[in-house]
Amino acid sequence: MQKIRLGRTGLEVSVAGLGCGGHSRLGLATGHDESHAVRVVETALDLGIDFIDTARAYRTESVVGKAISGRRDRVVISTKVSPARGGQLLSVEGLRESLEKSLARLGTDYVDIFHLHGVRASSYEHCKRELVPELLRLREAGKIRFLGITEQFGGDTGHEMFSRALPDDLFDVIMVGFNLLNPSARQRVFPLTRERDVGTLIMFAVRRALSQPNVLVEILEQLVAAGKLRAAAIDSSDPLGFLTAHPNVESVVQAAYRFCRHEPGAHVVLTGTGSVAHLESNVRAITAPPLPQELSERLRDLFGSIDSISAN
Repeated sequence: MQKIRLGRTGLEVSVAGLGCGGHSRLGLATGHDESHAVRVVETALDLGIDFIDTARAYRTESVVGKAISGRRDRVVISTKVSPARGGQLLSVEGLRESLEKSLARLGTDYVDIFHLHGVRASSYEHCKRELVPELLRLREAGKIRFLGITEQFGGDTGHEMFSRALPDDLFDVIMVGFNLLNPSARQRVFPLTRERDVGTLIMFAVRRALSQPNVLVEILEQLVAAGKLRAAAIDSSDPLGFLTAHPNVESVVQAAYRFCRHEPGAHVVLTGTGSVAHLESNVRAITAPPLPQELSERLRDLFGSIDSISAN
């Protein structure tokens, strides 16, 4: 497993990170039981993944806690709490309570990275004014090591929240949406994270549009209709066929992971799954070499200015 320095945290972590949310939630959302989910996490550890991302909202913290029992010191744990739920902003007391419950479920007395989760531009000031000071106190108390923040990429495909948060430089790690159909973080996020040595976790590397051909066609048709993509530039029946036509590319999914993994400024690429075989395939993709230059250039020509979709 390849390793990378996670920005100013100084943590040396695997370039592939296990995401415990998404559509599968380690298989819990697709009909599997907890013992199956634990095996998925254990397999990730056996493959050399030492970065695990979960969250209160995913309901997988207990699974992670069971899987890492006895090897906590070999794993970097990232978990999260939303600063706004049900129309109410999270209080300092609610933040503290959420962290304590996460610690109990994870079976640990500290988390390496504690994120404010899915932060919208409209709630960022509350996070900055009310919640960050408490996070700093919790760090002083030894309950968290580093501060993190994640965006709500599905509703903020142009990274408006990060345009406010990154100049404040309050967070050691961020989670950002980035993929070959919407690479806008390349201009709007990574220059600032690289300048400030902020660690980056990449989400949305592969979502429905890059794993389900019918969804891809539908999304690209919408981009053409909106005037954001030239119809003549793509084959409407197989829009990304030029990727798999290359002898060094196995699949669109593999290309999508390679695209993210080798982007300057990208550190850990998260992959979520409920299948051991799927996990193994994704890890092979993330650790594969960069895409050939001619494919990277064509992707840039096609999608380099797209910022209106998440690819989900």
